[in-house]
Amino acid sequence: MAEKLEELEQHLEMLIENSRQLGIIASDFQPQGQNVLNGKIHSLVQEMQEIDRLKNCVHDIQVPIGVFEYIDQGKNPQLYTKDSMEKALQKNEEVKGKSESLDRFRGLLMCELSKSFESEMNRYRAARDPNRPQ
Repeated sequence: MAEKLEELEQHLEMLIENSRQLGIIASDFQPQGQNVLNGKIHSLVQEMQEIDRLKNCVHDIQVPIGVFEYIDQGKNPQLYTKDSMEKALQKNEEVKGKSESLDRFRGLLMCELSKSFESEMNRYRAARDPNRPQ
């Protein structure tokens, strides 16, 4: 499978390069360059046929939409993974901080409730943990 992916990558790179060259030729078209233009169009068609032939080898690979957004923005798609990991770590830190704050709040709340409602809190604790000594 890895060799098929490499082959597909090579064909995609050739397609991109042929498209770039075709754009240059077409933007400054001269009648004497018709054969070169025809050759580039033919190469483009061949690369598309090869890519079409290889599509069955990669049909089960799923690519996140964000990768295409990176490509559309002219960014390196390999940065998508790095940026996604950084966002996940940042979100993890946020959630961890919230969780720790809630744990501290719970401890303070339990302490204050025990001061004001001692018997009710003892019943609550007994109901939560029946194995706890009274």
